[in-house]
Amino acid sequence: MNRRAALLFLPLLLAAAAGCTTTGADETAAGVPAPTRAERPSPFADCATLTTAPSAAATPGGSAATPSGDQGATPGDRLPELSLTCFTGGAPVALRDVRGPAVVNVWASWCPPCRKELPAFQRLSQRAGDRLHVIGVNSQDSRGAAQSIGEDLGVRFPVLFDQGQALQRALNRNAFPLTLFVDGQGRVRHIDASGALDDARLHELVREHLGVAVPA
Repeated sequence: MNRRAALLFLPLLLAAAAGCTTTGADETAAGVPAPTRAERPSPFADCATLTTAPSAAATPGGSAATPSGDQGATPGDRLPELSLTCFTGGAPVALRDVRGPAVVNVWASWCPPCRKELPAFQRLSQRAGDRLHVIGVNSQDSRGAAQSIGEDLGVRFPVLFDQGQALQRALNRNAFPLTLFVDGQGRVRHIDASGALDDARLHELVREHLGVAVPA
């Protein structure tokens, strides 16, 4: 009797199992979204520290270095009155609230000289420590492409996102890459558009225009 009941119950179990499998397939076909993989974390640092002066920065004196070189803005001008979003989110960053000394590098993933020099800016960020800020501005680019470059090249300093090229328009400059050297009062002391900068040239420009010596 028990054996007969078991034989009668077995087809019901098989049907139930088949029904679960079919239901799952039907739900997928009906457009029920499958669980999505979590977004990759940003390789870049957040921007919270940019409005605080570097702790080891020299106290500004009564005179400033004379701006020199290829200038796209009037020498001694402050950064443009412009706010950009931080790549990691949060409140937009007003450029005039950035506390220097700072090196601001405008770059894009599709620009070969930008990709070539980004590792030098990362090393500058590491070697300068709390002497100055190193800030990236990703311009005319997609977030996905910028993130991939950051991951591939190990870029970790804070990056602002400027998809519409607002900063370059404010400076009346359209070059890539473009690097601004900003003093402790938020004034642009020098703009470099000479091409990819290496470690030696970058350290030289920081010393010349910002008065900051960076360990080799």
